[in-house]
Amino acid sequence: MLPCHQLDATQVLELFRHRELSPSEYLAEIEAQIARWEPRINALYGYDPEPLRAAAAASSQRWARGEPIGPLDGVPVTLKELISTPGLPIPLGTSTTELVPMQHEAPPAARMREAGALMLAKTTCPDFGMLSSGLSSFHGTTRNPWNLDCNTGGSSSGAGAAAAAGFGPLHVGTDIGGSVRLPAAWCGVVGFKPSLGRIPIDPYYVGRCAGPMTRSVEDAALMMAALAQDDRRDAMRLPPARIDWSNLPTSVAGMRIGVMISSGCGQPLDDEIATVVERAAKCFEAAGAILVPLEPVLTREMLDGLDDFWRARQWSQLERLPADKREEVMPYILDWARRGGEIDGVTAVRGFEQTMMMRAVTEAVFDRVDALLSPTTPVVSFAASAHSPLDDPQRPFEHIAYTLPWNMGEQPALSLNAGWSRDGMPIGLQIVGPRFFDREVLGLGRAFELFGEVERRSPTLPG
Repeated sequence: MLPCHQLDATQVLELFRHRELSPSEYLAEIEAQIARWEPRINALYGYDPEPLRAAAAASSQRWARGEPIGPLDGVPVTLKELISTPGLPIPLGTSTTELVPMQHEAPPAARMREAGALMLAKTTCPDFGMLSSGLSSFHGTTRNPWNLDCNTGGSSSGAGAAAAAGFGPLHVGTDIGGSVRLPAAWCGVVGFKPSLGRIPIDPYYVGRCAGPMTRSVEDAALMMAALAQDDRRDAMRLPPARIDWSNLPTSVAGMRIGVMISSGCGQPLDDEIATVVERAAKCFEAAGAILVPLEPVLTREMLDGLDDFWRARQWSQLERLPADKREEVMPYILDWARRGGEIDGVTAVRGFEQTMMMRAVTEAVFDRVDALLSPTTPVVSFAASAHSPLDDPQRPFEHIAYTLPWNMGEQPALSLNAGWSRDGMPIGLQIVGPRFFDREVLGLGRAFELFGEVERRSPTLPG
């Protein structure tokens, strides 16, 4: 059997059920893994083993009686730092935040608690959640377990690193332009951004989703069964729906699957990624799908317009800080956002309107195909010390051209590992479906896993 830290949640729960492993024994294995890896990767925030051990002991007693309190009883889960839990401050990744313990429990945290999961820790994120990087002026640098010199991506940086390093099987991130899928791709795990509103979240915003980050698609579906519950605090939530997350559709015969290799703008695609995505598409074709080449949906005007709007939005927040406090903001963020103060209202509105343009063009894709495949990222890896792959505050979003459109379009999008680079780094495949077809997108991901084309590996701790 695999070492405990490499087991999926579905396997762990089966061992709990047959009393072959207790939550306390499992937690001890996870603690040992954290002790080995955390000093190297810096993925966690608010980690406190003592109350965890007490909670695991109580769960162990429940399983011994055959009386688990929920479908995830005793399984450790992490939550991204931005997801509120009572008693712990939300630093927003930045040293400028006043640390005030939170009073409320955000919807994803509540759903995990109600399912019986053990709240292992929070996970790190970069300043204001505005970088696709593991850099944070509050948390320090979070590193990629596959290569400590490489970046995790972000902004769910700690979640990606924790999932890859074996800090338990279940992790919750958030995503407004790729922040679940990008670190999932660079860290070699599964990251799912559901249809907007499928998982209620607070605070809610255009394109902002919470989503599972796991090592298997089945574990992502397991989390969706708990997370996709109604919560009135999210005014953008979807109506409650009866979805059988435990039975994913994996047949692709006769499906029209688009293949979108070009992003339309942004960074050029690494050849190794193109090769991996094309090989994955051939697997679907061999299983009976009909492949349809697709042109990109994103344009330079769309990407730059949203950049204008996000700069203005970020500056509207930064200018509320006292001048001395503002100067403590990470220089990269400050350099990027400062131009937002020079953007007039008309330009900012026109930038925001690009979200509607993206929504129109992304939804139109599904008049032609049932789902599509694309790269998740344009580059295989980048330096752990970089704020973004280009490390240029005037070109901050060149790497999100594959992921961003589906946030603005509100479609479900999944990233999973589809291969390995020459240097042994993971390469992500993105699978996207029409709005509301979340279960079907997960089913396509599970189908790809069942093709058996990708060797499953775990990172090795450097000597």
